[in-house]
Amino acid sequence: MRSVTTHCRRPSYPDLVKAASASRDSDVLCSVQRSLDVLGDRWSLLILRESFRGVTRYSDFRAALGIAPDILSQRLGVLVEGNVLEKRSYREPGSRTRDSYHLTDAGEQAKLLLGALQQWGDDYQPHPNGPSALRRSTRTGRPLRVAFIEEESDSGVPLDDVDLLVDPSTSRTD
Repeated sequence: MRSVTTHCRRPSYPDLVKAASASRDSDVLCSVQRSLDVLGDRWSLLILRESFRGVTRYSDFRAALGIAPDILSQRLGVLVEGNVLEKRSYREPGSRTRDSYHLTDAGEQAKLLLGALQQWGDDYQPHPNGPSALRRSTRTGRPLRVAFIEEESDSGVPLDDVDLLVDPSTSRTD
């Protein structure tokens, strides 16, 4: 039996930005692939998590995540290029102008993704001390679960009643 060695390289910053931009403008049909081009690494998701906690400044992301400066700069660039975060300039008295990063509408919608990941982790990779965060309604304070909702009836659908189908009008024959 012959063994095959596969070499993987970490994508460069230009590669990541190019992928984020290309997936919006290209003929990549798979929405999962287009989403992963922008959000598909752990640092991007952790940056998003911190954004939902109110973090907007580079130094605060670094402090919260313990992330290397070059990686943070790369991931913030990809999230800005992917229209998940928007860059805004600010200047504190006596300091140079700096950028802060704020969730866009697309970024706000990623709360569903983070909630689903958190829920899956709590259910299938539980910590012995229980969940590290809770999903609660801001209106009622009641616990929440991420679920599929039927568009017409606005009611939840059990997972065993959900099909993820390819749209025949967008599928390729090549």
